[in-house]
Amino acid sequence: MSWSASPCATASSTSGSAGSLAAGVQSDTLGSVRLFGPLHLSLVLATLVAVAALSILCRRRPNAARPLRLALGYGLAANEIVWWIFRYSHEGVHLVNLPLQLCDATVWLSAAACLTLQPFVVEAAYFAGIAGAGMALLTPDLWSPWPSYPAVYFFVAHGGIVAASSVPVFGRLAELRPGAWWRAFLALLGYAAVVGALDRLTGANYMYLCVKPKSGSLLNAFGPWPVYLAPAAALTLALFWLMYLPVQSRPEVYTKK
Repeated sequence: MSWSASPCATASSTSGSAGSLAAGVQSDTLGSVRLFGPLHLSLVLATLVAVAALSILCRRRPNAARPLRLALGYGLAANEIVWWIFRYSHEGVHLVNLPLQLCDATVWLSAAACLTLQPFVVEAAYFAGIAGAGMALLTPDLWSPWPSYPAVYFFVAHGGIVAASSVPVFGRLAELRPGAWWRAFLALLGYAAVVGALDRLTGANYMYLCVKPKSGSLLNAFGPWPVYLAPAAALTLALFWLMYLPVQSRPEVYTKK
């Protein structure tokens, strides 16, 4: 669930239109983000520290919770709109580069979670946002070198998704209802089914349902297509359950803000 030209971008788009966009940002002065190298680990750590700090602030300063979550929501949405303008002004709009990846969806889910605190939106954003964007942060699929705008956007947007989907829950602004992990998983399967049908019709590779990412990922351990889809779904369900355990609903500690 990593991005290249867009949140969780398709392998097919990076070889064509994204390649032309990359040409505009390449430079001898730009470097790569080495997997688990100092820069990569620093960016991941910065995201975790930001999530922890914002969540603690929401708990300890209730008056700050509303403006903070609104800033997160509107900021994430604005960042995505700016990216769309940049990206599509360079690439144009094609069937294989539409914003249909999982992280394309969780950008807006996470923003909506912060803006509305609507229970199902918070639940879907928490599970799909952290799992998808978190995996992308750990195994970034970058085509553009650091610190070009696309590379910086990748980490800002993924980190923003993790923050915006985490803070409403860890900041105790909204509770996860019983069965939240099952509902989120079923919603994800439904979205994957729709996207998979579009992949079939258009030849795209949204959500990596047809081809595994070129960079290293957990999917490499699950065999060839379509074998890797079943264990990936099972792992996602197990991960959602584990994510639910530490935040099971305790109504006495939640105050909607």
